[in-house]
Amino acid sequence: MKKLISCSIILSALISSHSFALSDTLRLSEPVVKNAISETFGQALNTSLEKVTIAELANDSSKHLGKPFQVETKIAKVCQKKGCFFIAQQDEHVLRVSFKDYGFFIPTDSSGKTVLLAGELIQKEMSQQQAAHFTDDLQTESAAIRPGIVYEIVATSVQIPLS
Repeated sequence: MKKLISCSIILSALISSHSFALSDTLRLSEPVVKNAISETFGQALNTSLEKVTIAELANDSSKHLGKPFQVETKIAKVCQKKGCFFIAQQDEHVLRVSFKDYGFFIPTDSSGKTVLLAGELIQKEMSQQQAAHFTDDLQTESAAIRPGIVYEIVATSVQIPLS
């Protein structure tokens, strides 16, 4: 009887851990800072940077080009292939957020969370091929991903709440 109970407990544990392993969430980077309420990816967050909004970045992009800032934003959608970029959204304003030197990733289940990030705004030309690739990785359409001249945030750190 004891062996049957022990086998049952072990089997339950294996099934639970196996289910966890099959989770759709990818975590290809470890946080550089973790506490009871959040985890930070990339570098430790520099909270002394100027605070801006996504609306300010979208409406007056040239003023913010190449200048470090911090912004609080909702993650509308994360790249589902690796977590290598996300779409930041404030009301109708959206910007693509990539990570400096492709140096870190965020968990792919971060959509819907409000994060604090540090980074810089850049202007770049996105080809039709790049736009198609990013849309495929995102697994949905976004106004932030389109061919032509676009603005995007290159983040050095992203602080994500745990809940």
